[in-house]
Amino acid sequence: MNRNVWLLFTCQALVNAAGISQVAMSALIGYSLSPDKTLATVPYALQMLGTMAASIPAGIIFARLGRRVGFMVGATAMLLGTLTYFVGVWRGDFLLYCLGSLPMGVGFGIGQHYRFAASEVARPQARARAIALVMAGGVVSAILGPELVKHTKELAGPVLFLGTYACLALLPLVSLVLIAFIELPPAPPRVASPTPLRVLMGRPAFVTAVIAGLVGYGTMNLIMAATPLQMMLCGFGVDQSTDVIRAHAIAMFAPGFVTGRLIQRFGVHRVIVTGGLLCLGCAAFSLAEPTQVHFMLALALLGLGWNFMFVGATALLATAHDAGERVRAQAANDFIVFTTVTITAFTSGALQNHSGWVVVNASVVPPVLVAMGLVLWHRATHARRAALA
Repeated sequence: MNRNVWLLFTCQALVNAAGISQVAMSALIGYSLSPDKTLATVPYALQMLGTMAASIPAGIIFARLGRRVGFMVGATAMLLGTLTYFVGVWRGDFLLYCLGSLPMGVGFGIGQHYRFAASEVARPQARARAIALVMAGGVVSAILGPELVKHTKELAGPVLFLGTYACLALLPLVSLVLIAFIELPPAPPRVASPTPLRVLMGRPAFVTAVIAGLVGYGTMNLIMAATPLQMMLCGFGVDQSTDVIRAHAIAMFAPGFVTGRLIQRFGVHRVIVTGGLLCLGCAAFSLAEPTQVHFMLALALLGLGWNFMFVGATALLATAHDAGERVRAQAANDFIVFTTVTITAFTSGALQNHSGWVVVNASVVPPVLVAMGLVLWHRATHARRAALA
């Protein structure tokens, strides 16, 4: 892979390190600051709302000003969010802490386009591998994020996690420097009569990719966001739940080094369906005896399932449009996917508090089965069309 892909890999690692740190902290901070404990996951949900809200504006920025400007806007937004979190924790202000989630989410949402940029700087035959490799930057995040939380959570004395946010502010600053050195394609030329969005979104490959992506990400997010709370209720501490989140994050991103090759060898449809089976395995395994090992193994299955479904969906999406349609299709895809992720983030804490851990896990089974069925249908349809061509 070329130098640009590795720089994108590093930028993705920095974005995800901040995101994984938030997963480890936000529900616990929300639980401690909010008078209503059912609102514990609202800060994380608002971050996902910011991610969703950024999808369409990000597409416009990328289309008119290019990738570099867009990524710099994202890094700046993440810096603003981190500093707002810092002040919210320092003052013990739940509303201010929630406010930081919006710019943080915008930065995280724009950062999700690093995977799309990877497909643009790589050779056509290497696009799936480039996408998977950039997403594998999360392996660094899986180590950096949780370790940062564990070693800095008491850095500022009695105010838990204050020092962590001071350190997290450095990550988007490093990203801003790296972005300046990436050779990115210019903004695409404006098309006089662009393909209508409803036509882009009506293509079978687009629909299948979106459903696979939103189910994979939504399933992962619903269970992951509730896990620190469930572990706290089972008597585990911050360090133990952070270790589980780290194992989960490694399982999410480490396969990225080989997922692209698996897609090339076995086909994107088989990889997505395998991811669905792994997510179902997590839902079943989560109901076992509540030990740290069981939580860790269940979340590892969930992370691996997410990787296969989401990377596979991204690779499938790349086949659904041409270069002139790329940015609009990607923006529409991310808007739909992160709308679902936002809903799961808002409902995760309430579902956990009102209905319990069993219901959280059982609720993911029907959508995963539907997504797997749709992917298999698309594979069969695609094979028939290829045979007739």
